[in-house]
Amino acid sequence: MRCVLMALLISILSTITFATEVQMQQKVSYGGWPNCVRLTNGQVELIVTTDVGPRVIRFGFVGGQNLFKEFKDQMGKTGGDEWRGYGGHRLWHAPEAAPRTYFPDNVSVKHAWDGKTLKLTQPMETTTGIVKEIEITLDPNENHVMVVHRLINKNLWDVELAPWALTVMAAGGRAIFPQEPYRPHPEFLLPSRSMVLWGYTDMKDPRWTWGTKYVQLRQDPSARTKQKIGFMNTLGWAAYYLNGELFLKRFGFDSKRTYPDFGCNSESYTDPDMLEVETLGPLANLPPNGSAEHVEHWFLNRVQATESESSIDQVVLPLVRQTEKYKP
Repeated sequence: MRCVLMALLISILSTITFATEVQMQQKVSYGGWPNCVRLTNGQVELIVTTDVGPRVIRFGFVGGQNLFKEFKDQMGKTGGDEWRGYGGHRLWHAPEAAPRTYFPDNVSVKHAWDGKTLKLTQPMETTTGIVKEIEITLDPNENHVMVVHRLINKNLWDVELAPWALTVMAAGGRAIFPQEPYRPHPEFLLPSRSMVLWGYTDMKDPRWTWGTKYVQLRQDPSARTKQKIGFMNTLGWAAYYLNGELFLKRFGFDSKRTYPDFGCNSESYTDPDMLEVETLGPLANLPPNGSAEHVEHWFLNRVQATESESSIDQVVLPLVRQTEKYKP
C-alpha cells in the first residue's frame, strides 16, 4: 500500500510540475505582433516581443493594467531603418549618443526557453558591432522577475560602454527615488550623494517633488516639456506608482567602478507620453567577444500610497526592505 501511495504522489507532483512549466511559457499574439512569448505564474504576467526587440512590452497582474507604456501607433510594426520607441522595457548602451545609441530594434530576435529562463538575443548591430541579450526569469511563486542584461562586443577592437536598462512606464503615475540617509554636520563633512541635471531639466517644474527622504517625478500627459534627472543611487532601488500598484526595481552599485553621466546608476526621464525608470551598470572596456552584464530585480505589489513621505515610509519602504536580499 505504501508503494502504491508513493507512486500516486510522484504522479501528482509530476503533473503539477508539468502544468507549471506549460503555464510559464506560451506563444501569443499581442499588439499586432504574432510571435510574442507570455510568461506567467498565475499572479503576474510578462509579454515579450520576438518579432522586434528584445522588448518586454507588458508587465502586470493577470487581467490587470499594463504598468508599461505601449505606443499604439507603433504596435505591430516591424522592419525599416527608423528607430521606434514601441514602449515596454529595452536594453541600450551608454553613454547616449546619436546615432550610435538609436540603432533600431525592428527585426526578429532569437529566443530560447530552458524551462526556467527565457533568453532573447538580438542580431549584431551593424553600425556598432554590439549584440544585446536579455534573460528573463519569473519566480513561480512570487511577484518577482530577475532580468539579466548583456552587451557583447563583436568588433575586432575594444569598446567602452555601460549596459543601460530602460523601463518605459505607462502614463499617469509617479516615480520614487530614495535620497541618501540624513547625516548631521559636523559629524559628517564629506558629500554623500550626487544628483545630475540635464540642460532641459527645470527644478521649478510642478512634476517634481523635492523631499527630505525621496525625490519624486510625476508623469503628466498635459505637460509640454521634458524632464530628466540622474542619481548615484547607492541604496539600489527605484519605484513607480500607478493606480494602486507599485513597480519596484532593485539594482546594484559598485563604489569601485565608474558610471556614465557623471556617475549615475539610476536615471529618470519624462515627457507628455510616458516616464522612464532607468538603471545603468558601470562603464566597461570590452575586448573583442567580451561582455558586460547588468541585473535588475522587478517586483509588483498592490498598495495605496500617497505622495507624502510618511506614506512612502509606511507603504513602500517595507517592500524595499523585504527585497533587500535581491540587491545585486
